[in-house]
Amino acid sequence: MTLDEMYMKRCFQLAECGKGHAAPNPMVGAVIVCDGEIIGEGYHRKCGGPHAEVNAVASVVDKSKLSRSTMYVSLEPCAHWGKTPPCAELIIKHRIPKVVICNVDPFPKVDGRGVQMLQDAGVDVKTGVLADEGWHLNRRFFTFHSQRRPYIILKWAESTDGFIAGKNGRQISISTPETLRYVHKMRAEESGILVGTQTALKDNPSLTVRHWSGENPTRILLDRNLIVPADSKCFSSDAQTIIVTAKSDSGNYQSNVKVATLPFEKSGVQMEALMKCLYESNIQSLIVEGGARTLQAFIDAELWDEARVEKNPRLLINEGVAAPVFVADLDRIEAIDGNLITYYRNQK
Repeated sequence: MTLDEMYMKRCFQLAECGKGHAAPNPMVGAVIVCDGEIIGEGYHRKCGGPHAEVNAVASVVDKSKLSRSTMYVSLEPCAHWGKTPPCAELIIKHRIPKVVICNVDPFPKVDGRGVQMLQDAGVDVKTGVLADEGWHLNRRFFTFHSQRRPYIILKWAESTDGFIAGKNGRQISISTPETLRYVHKMRAEESGILVGTQTALKDNPSLTVRHWSGENPTRILLDRNLIVPADSKCFSSDAQTIIVTAKSDSGNYQSNVKVATLPFEKSGVQMEALMKCLYESNIQSLIVEGGARTLQAFIDAELWDEARVEKNPRLLINEGVAAPVFVADLDRIEAIDGNLITYYRNQK
């Protein structure tokens, strides 16, 4: 491991401290090194607050050292005025001579402008250090801005013989109390959660993080004909809800419920229109929890990035609703409370 990689890994560690608070901004960490010693560190604590570079510079006790230091930062410094001033200008102001960057920021107002501003001011800039790890850290942010759609995670629980529900869609408890809490932790990490009509009708889910701490994701319900009752749990005031429907009638819902009228095909909602709607609604990441038909629609459209499948090895259903079918690369397997959580990546 090179020194640049070592300091960049420290940037990643710092960036992770902003998880759950920085969104929809990316998680960013910064380290300032002078004469082989870390003299400053910082990370982006919350959206609207100072960026990692600002916090790192502020943490330096002897500012005179900045003019002979190297700044390591996990994402390109911004070059525009947003809720905070441009970080590239701050670096130039303090005459930091070298900046090592992991990833270029795909956000349209940055996208190389920060690097260019630094180089124009005579700063030595190096990019691409541990770029794959940096992409993984902010994969939601990068996917949202580069592909103009959410980062999509498919999630379901199945029996050891591959069923997600009983005959006629009868709900069967597959998760354990511990894995249920883990699922709610997953939900707290994403900005949206989506289910189809049948899941809403048969399970009446709340789609919240009530068994974990954190923000409830925005609920997205696919309901072509607006048949899900307005008093269903997925419309509660605990979170915002977007109903995706083919109907132009907005219905009678609470103020936290928005109705989006989109084109539907025989098989379901037109996926391109759905992605556009979610992008415009600033849903940066999405967890799709069912049911089987909805999950399969995302798989068939190649609109997914990860799949997380919980299997209960002690449960046999024998007859019922089969789990979705897909081909993917295995990432890892975790055991929680006797159940197995298998993580897959879509290497399309």
